[in-house]
Amino acid sequence: MAYVPKNPAIAMRDGLSPSCLALPRLHEVPWPSLLDHLAQRLPRIGRDEWARRLAQGLVLGEDGQPLALDAPYVNGTRIYYWRDLPEEAPIPFAAQVLFEDEHLVVADKPHFLPVTPGGRYVKETLLVRLKAQLRCPDLSPLHRIDRETAGLVLLSKRPQDRDAYQRLFRERRVDKGYQAIASWRADLAFPLTRCSHIREDEQAFYRMRESRPDEGLAPNSETHITLAERRGDWAMYRLQPVTGKRHQLRVHMWSLGLPLLGDQFYPTVRRAPGEAEDFAEPLRLLAKDIALTDPVTGRDRRFQSQITLDWPQVGA
Repeated sequence: MAYVPKNPAIAMRDGLSPSCLALPRLHEVPWPSLLDHLAQRLPRIGRDEWARRLAQGLVLGEDGQPLALDAPYVNGTRIYYWRDLPEEAPIPFAAQVLFEDEHLVVADKPHFLPVTPGGRYVKETLLVRLKAQLRCPDLSPLHRIDRETAGLVLLSKRPQDRDAYQRLFRERRVDKGYQAIASWRADLAFPLTRCSHIREDEQAFYRMRESRPDEGLAPNSETHITLAERRGDWAMYRLQPVTGKRHQLRVHMWSLGLPLLGDQFYPTVRRAPGEAEDFAEPLRLLAKDIALTDPVTGRDRRFQSQITLDWPQVGA
């Protein structure tokens, strides 16, 4: 049976696309009403909650019209509804759209804002905010940066373009440059390249670590590191990752004895996931520039973040 796409006329609400539920086509229907079916099929929501949503017009038919509380079960049709989301702590920083055409969006993401929904954040994410702002329900990130990291994120506007852009990242045909602030070490000569095997920390799932020599694991990560500027005991570094392992830049700098200023995970955990944020102390890591040849238009693209990293105060 051919796949039937969702009805594009059913719009987003606050940047969230509706969930779509297909009703099975049965010879004998055991449910007198749609409400009976929903209460049995999705019991986690609960019958009373489904009744409330139907009564308030929050469940729509394929034609985009609200379904009544006593709506019958109709074989083979589809319904649409929006998830009820818990209150989220607001993230008081806004993203800036630096570039937009019919295929691509380039955004400058602030520190603390997640790229995509997950865990305790749904609406307070770059993707959901931009979907609402740009009225683009098909918007999708082409790569990720950590919630704690600021800077450039590229997003695709059309599903048919997405694989072409993502292939560039998979094949490492995108040049990415980061800025980071960490302490200065006179015994390290720059530029240098850090290669190592990065794996999940067995003691904390949200951290990564470099493998030990006795583990015998081949390198799976590589970062080029250059000294960009020095101010007393602190320095700004330019980081160019060749690979894209989770927390790669933070782990490589920590392993060199240069943990990034404001890092909550390395070298020690100062604030675990889920704990209250300290917005006054961001991670000093910025996705500063990105360059690629656009696979859809053929144009050479180069983008640069407008965000700047704050140096520590003198004596800090």
